[in-house]
Amino acid sequence: MTSRFRLRAPLLAAASLATPAFATDAPPGDILVTAQQQQATIENAPATRATIDARAIKATINTVNVEDTLKYLPSLFVRKRHIGDLQAPLATRTSGLGASARSLVYADGALLSALIGNNNTSASPRWSLVSPQEIARVDVLYGPFSAAYPGNSIGAVVNITTRLPDKLEATATAGTSIGHYDQYGTHDTLPSYQYGATVGDRFGPLALFASVDHVTSHSQPLTYVTATKSGSCAGGAYDALNKNAVPICVLGAGGIETQRQDHIKLKAALDVTPDIRLTYVGGLFLGETRAHAETYLAGGAYTSGFSSGVYQSDQRHWSHSLSATGSTGAVDWQVIGTLYDFAHDRQAVPTGLLPTANDGGKGNVTRLDGTGWKTIDAKAMWKPVAAHAISFGAHGDWFRLNSSRYAATDWRSDDQGALNLRSSGRTRTAALWAQDAWTLLPHVTLTAGGRYEWWKAYGGVLSQAPTPAQPTLSAHKFSPKASLAWTPSRAWTVRASFGEAWRFPTVGELYQVVTTPVLAIPDPNLKPERALSEELAIERHDAHGSIRLSLFNEVVKDALISQTGTLNGNLATFVQNVPRTRARGVELAVQRTDLLPRIDLSGSVTYADAETRRDPALPAAEGKLLPSVPRWKATLVGTWRPTDALSLTAAGRYSSRNYGALDNSDVVGNTYGGFYKYLVVDLRAQVKASDHMTVSFGVDNINNDKYFLFHPFPQRTFFAQAEWTL
Repeated sequence: MTSRFRLRAPLLAAASLATPAFATDAPPGDILVTAQQQQATIENAPATRATIDARAIKATINTVNVEDTLKYLPSLFVRKRHIGDLQAPLATRTSGLGASARSLVYADGALLSALIGNNNTSASPRWSLVSPQEIARVDVLYGPFSAAYPGNSIGAVVNITTRLPDKLEATATAGTSIGHYDQYGTHDTLPSYQYGATVGDRFGPLALFASVDHVTSHSQPLTYVTATKSGSCAGGAYDALNKNAVPICVLGAGGIETQRQDHIKLKAALDVTPDIRLTYVGGLFLGETRAHAETYLAGGAYTSGFSSGVYQSDQRHWSHSLSATGSTGAVDWQVIGTLYDFAHDRQAVPTGLLPTANDGGKGNVTRLDGTGWKTIDAKAMWKPVAAHAISFGAHGDWFRLNSSRYAATDWRSDDQGALNLRSSGRTRTAALWAQDAWTLLPHVTLTAGGRYEWWKAYGGVLSQAPTPAQPTLSAHKFSPKASLAWTPSRAWTVRASFGEAWRFPTVGELYQVVTTPVLAIPDPNLKPERALSEELAIERHDAHGSIRLSLFNEVVKDALISQTGTLNGNLATFVQNVPRTRARGVELAVQRTDLLPRIDLSGSVTYADAETRRDPALPAAEGKLLPSVPRWKATLVGTWRPTDALSLTAAGRYSSRNYGALDNSDVVGNTYGGFYKYLVVDLRAQVKASDHMTVSFGVDNINNDKYFLFHPFPQRTFFAQAEWTL
């Protein structure tokens, strides 16, 4: 095996120090990195970067699912409502929780972002296809400044790099968490359990790695059943206000989930020649969710509103990727193809009244079997002379939505009944891109490039009965990029960046009708959104970390924004093109190791002035904050290592008040459906008990902040975990 594919710990640490990094500690020993490291080198992305690696993740974060690893990175927020949550979209410094298609998540070059939609439900990233035990590092690129990525990079690109072994290795982990929830009439203790194992070895030119991961979890209520208050709230109901300050009675809770998830992963890398490697990564996700409701009303009474909080879902999803990487003299190259398939995806809800409906009866069954996507990328970097590094590539993607709802006579049985709603359609995109990192002067580098994309949406069906297909849409757009970097010394970097990005409507925004828990109405005539982004970043870095100040500005024309409101007299979610939005602000990120002897400190503060600038369809929204983009976000993480075997971490996460409605009419934040501020403090202790055993203890939200981001979020939760390594 050549050194091209081997990444030793000191080299990894040095690479981290060369870019804005959240953490710079490297995993111990040699690791064999899959296609992601080669991909990053070829793309040579001229963007602000934050990084965290395996050692920092284990020492500082109470990690159960892979999305937990982003918890303290600057400006990011993952809406994880409970352990194992399958609806966990990523919010960035300029985009909120309903804009999942404005960020990209990859694992070793395979797309985890579900770009079949742009929402915080079915379009959330498929985080579950990566287990925390296999992570080598996580890199985040901010903004659409690289021609290598499509317009979905408006907010951020998350690249998860996993590892392959260079010798025989094995791990086994077991963990548990216990959360307490107390609100209205719900008083629960909520346990969860996680078990995982990995094994790998290298046999000459072949490296193999396998992992399994199991999670069982219990959630707090995700919904509340309410009724407009008329007189007093009697019979056990609770007085409250809804998000619009209207007095209501809280009748009970729903969406109380019990989940079981299994993830199985196999990776293989074959060195065909000293300069060419083939890598295959396959993953299987198995999920089962059972949700129930509870009433606060005397005598165990239920109303019709409780039924939507009861449901069952079963999932079997496959992920495959195959890549080839190599080098021929002055050219490094990579080809990677990926496939994600909803092989089995069923959700069932009753339409009858509880408690009788708990035992069966009429309901709706929705199948997403056949939904999924395929991607292919070919890219290369050519260095004809020392002053130029030219990257170029081609891209193709195909997304398919296949959603069918059936009227079942028994919603709990396998007999799904007659078709009563169908949503289906396809999109495809082809792209060519190129960029050149040109060293103009010894300390000045200009990276300029562009991306040309051809997009088409077709085959759309949106009906409760057979009707003509929806209109075919197509567009072709060019996105220029430019970044000028000045390094007056080894310690300082000043970078000014500009990027245009076209984000095309997803197949779900165009065609998918969702009926629970809130009606979602698509629009088959949406236009692409166009973002113009700028950033000025000043950074100082040394052997102990970095400090970075970024000024950013983003203007989006025809912004695709998801809204929940009244449509034709019914509560519904719908997407609209807002003519002009603007988000500008400043971000300060600091990371210091050994700030004092054995004390590390990192943190960030982000101020964003993100608002609607023009919206003739809703003039009241003009000048108001964009949905779920707060003015302030902050993180702070401090770690003390009194000995080599012990680390103690205290961390905090803060967000100021934010809104869900485009016109900020949801004036009450801390209620179901509202969006409020939060301050959450977490603690973690990691003890290396022996050469082979590490144990960890922690607590999230030790201050027990009870806050809502539409849904109620977890309260104080305790963690314990043990990991054995060979």
